[in-house]
This record gives sequence, structure tokens and C-alpha cells, in this order.
Amino acid sequence: MIVPRTRRMFAAVLLSVLLLTTACTPKAPGRFDQVQQESSRQKTGQAVAKNATQGSEFNKFFPSEEDGYQRVFTQEKKGFAEAKLKKDGKEVAMLSISDTTSTPGAAAKFSNSTEKIADYPAVEVGNTQTAVLVGKYQVKVLSRSPSFTASDRADWIEKFDLDDLAKLQ
Repeated sequence: MIVPRTRRMFAAVLLSVLLLTTACTPKAPGRFDQVQQESSRQKTGQAVAKNATQGSEFNKFFPSEEDGYQRVFTQEKKGFAEAKLKKDGKEVAMLSISDTTSTPGAAAKFSNSTEKIADYPAVEVGNTQTAVLVGKYQVKVLSRSPSFTASDRADWIEKFDLDDLAKLQ
């Protein structure tokens, strides 16, 4: 009789020790834990500069709807605002304003620009993008339809309130 009771006690003690040791063992670091800790501590190189302009400030500088075109704001965040330009329900272009404080390289491409739109340095990026630099702000129009040409992009850039945007600084 004593042997079965001892076995039960021994089994209970053994199970308790097993549970205690496995529960108190530190968890092995996961695959991404170190990277997460490093990025959480990082103060420089953040995606958006602290002094970047709020995206909501840009909305008033976008062109208004006209001639059958509809403007639909799609994104607004610190340093950036974007709207789709639609005609007959189809997206023909994307309009955006971004603060180059967060992306200094964006402003650098205008340094050798010989082209101007509304007296601001302009660049063509590929066959679908036209952009101007207004102070520290980049105003960009991207074609989403083959019928929306470089000339159309330049016309729509001129419809932005560029002079008041320049004062925003």
C-alpha cells in the first residue's frame, strides 16, 4: 500500500517540478524581436520628419472640380496628401502634394531642371509623371490613363494654388 501512495506523491512532485521549470524558462527570442527592438529605439531616419507639414494643410491648395472632372481625396497623412482625378467615373490621374523635408532626395532632382511650370522648377519622371518644386513642397501629377498627356499634367499642376502653397513654408 505504501508503494502506490509513494508513486503518486513522486509523480505529483515530478509533475510540479516539470511545470515550474518549463513555465519559468525564458522564451527564446523570435525571428524579428531584435529588429523590432532596434527600430523602436531608432530616433533618426524615421519615415516622416517631425517638422513635416500635416497633410490636411495641403487640401486647400488642390485644384477644384471642373469641366466634368471629379477630385476624390484618397490619402492624407503627415507630409503628404493625395487625390484621384476622375472623368466620367474613370481615374485619369493622381494629384499629390508632399513635404520634401522627409525625403530630401525628392527635392534634389529639381536642381538641374531647365523646365518650369508656373515659374517653378519642373521635371518629367518617365512618361507618366510631372512634378514641380514649390519651396519645400513637391506637387505631382501622375497619368493613370494614356489619354492624360504631359500637357494635361502641366495644365493640372498650374491649377493648384502654387503661390499660396509657397507661402505655407
